[in-house]
Amino acid sequence: MKIEQLYTGCLAEAAYYIESDGEAAVIDPLRDTQPYQELARASGATIRYVFETHFHADFVSGHLDLARDTHAAVIFGPTAQPGYDAYVAEDGEEFRLGKVTIRVLHTPGHTLESSTFLLIDENGKDHALFTGDTLFLGDVGRPDLAVKADLSREDLAGHLFDSLRTKIMPLADDIILYPGHGQGSACGKMMSADTVGTLGHQKETNYALNPEMGREEFIKAITEGLVTPPQYFPKNAVLNKRGYESIEEVLKRGTVALRVSEFKALMQEEQTLVLDTRTPDAFAEAHIPGSLFIGLDDNFAPWVGALINDLNQSILFLADPGREQEVVTRLARVGYDQALGYLEGGLTAWVNAGETTATVNLIQAEAYTHMHGQGSTLLDVRKVSEFNSEHIDGAVNLPLDVFPTRWQELNPAASYFVHCAGGYRSMIAASWLLARGFQRVVNILNGYRDLSQTSLSRTQYQAPTTHL
Repeated sequence: MKIEQLYTGCLAEAAYYIESDGEAAVIDPLRDTQPYQELARASGATIRYVFETHFHADFVSGHLDLARDTHAAVIFGPTAQPGYDAYVAEDGEEFRLGKVTIRVLHTPGHTLESSTFLLIDENGKDHALFTGDTLFLGDVGRPDLAVKADLSREDLAGHLFDSLRTKIMPLADDIILYPGHGQGSACGKMMSADTVGTLGHQKETNYALNPEMGREEFIKAITEGLVTPPQYFPKNAVLNKRGYESIEEVLKRGTVALRVSEFKALMQEEQTLVLDTRTPDAFAEAHIPGSLFIGLDDNFAPWVGALINDLNQSILFLADPGREQEVVTRLARVGYDQALGYLEGGLTAWVNAGETTATVNLIQAEAYTHMHGQGSTLLDVRKVSEFNSEHIDGAVNLPLDVFPTRWQELNPAASYFVHCAGGYRSMIAASWLLARGFQRVVNILNGYRDLSQTSLSRTQYQAPTTHL
């Protein structure tokens, strides 16, 4: 028996490949399915099943393409209603895979169809549990992401309480726990950086598995502090439920090399977006006026999903040479399938054709200390929780993820010095504002990491004092 975890850091997502005696199963695959097929080919195995723990909200799954390419059966848990051919299993139903068995455990709560998959080894022993978004290391799945659920998040939290206590907690402590996500995912609140654990350790450390916690206390604990999910989450969930275009067609359309004249012609079509995926430094030095920066070398896909409202947005892009297919693939992972091609020759070709470029003004944190408060606004685009933890006195907090709905609160005629934690998000914010006519925008290099080392006064969060 072989188990491979394929972890994608950008999405904090874990897919799984299980193989036994020449047969294989894949759990929660990403849309680019080649890694799973390559694993099977390497050992001469046949992918027999594709198991889906639920209709994912934070990425578009690869179950349909993988099933088409391998003739594997797509398996969902009870109550799932996919808009395509798939097998909806019963609670407790078992599937033989070589010499091992996979048992479906219906664990509603994160969503109504959410299920976990129990792997039973060759000797009939419970070996591993693939929990999807039902149970994470350190946390549980949030109960507010179900597609058109007729239940409130409190209702779903109650279902999750029952699922954990009747289906998962009675299992043996030595079972290996394989969650669907790790730290950084928006599908939970307090996930561990670890991506593999044991059920016993979670029983000892995970607040949601505390046997002394009652139902109402549990519901309150997992529904408090939930931030609004990214706008693309419900749209991805619908794609996973109804079906989507083949990744091969998306790649074919999106990886077209466009000459400058062709690129410009498409730019002039209504609602076309130019996306610059290069490094922050390269974008700052020179970029196509009006383009949006979201660098490929960070949390690219989640920021695309947070900032580009329309999944059908037509996208032209710039990329470092050799990374064009990666851009289209990572866009498609979160449902953005309308990439129309990239600028052949990049910005060099653009400049050689006599086209104009724009820049982003940069400043060192230490140099900013001499300008602080001189008729400008320090714009902190970190999360509210980061800002509340510690910030420069006088800074205004407008988190990057709310820019699509709140950027108009800013004054286009004002002067803004923008920062985040390290410089990636603030460059995105700067590009957003510059593309909308803001002219006095400066990005602070290395963000709060360097600002916190200057003489500027700071406000730090202090926990309330408890008086006995």
